[in-house]
Amino acid sequence: MTTTATSIRLHVGLLLLGMLLIATARADSDTPLSGTVTLQSPYPFDALASRVEQAIQKHQMGLVAQASASRGAAQRGVKIPGNLVLMVFRNDYAVRMLKASVAAGIEAPLRLYVTENSDGTSNLTYRLPSAVFAPYGNADLDALAKELDAVFEAIGSDAIRPSSGAE
Repeated sequence: MTTTATSIRLHVGLLLLGMLLIATARADSDTPLSGTVTLQSPYPFDALASRVEQAIQKHQMGLVAQASASRGAAQRGVKIPGNLVLMVFRNDYAVRMLKASVAAGIEAPLRLYVTENSDGTSNLTYRLPSAVFAPYGNADLDALAKELDAVFEAIGSDAIRPSSGAE
């Protein structure tokens, strides 16, 4: 295995461990953070995941990375409901974000979270970029976040939109 592949596996593993620790820390409260949007979809998990990836591309955002505890568990022979975190950003937004606030760089890439429901449908959850960047109290960052709110709302809308049959 190459050093790059090992490094990527290590980073993904650390990301999943961090997600687990965060989930455990909030285990007593399943109330989402302020600015969290959850869109219910009629699509099965894999179909919604694919539709989200297509919407990311359609809206000219970059899929920077992804992590899935369910895929990792499946590799170990363990079945858990599907979940997938898609990390999304774009370089021109990154440059503007960092010009406004270097500290805010820790928030990028922004995340979209696809989860499988027990009835065979799935959900798309994300935090509005304006909620993610609000604590920084920076007018330029707030303006950028509002632009990104519209992009994320469009991605979500496209991903869950009923299929026209022509797709």
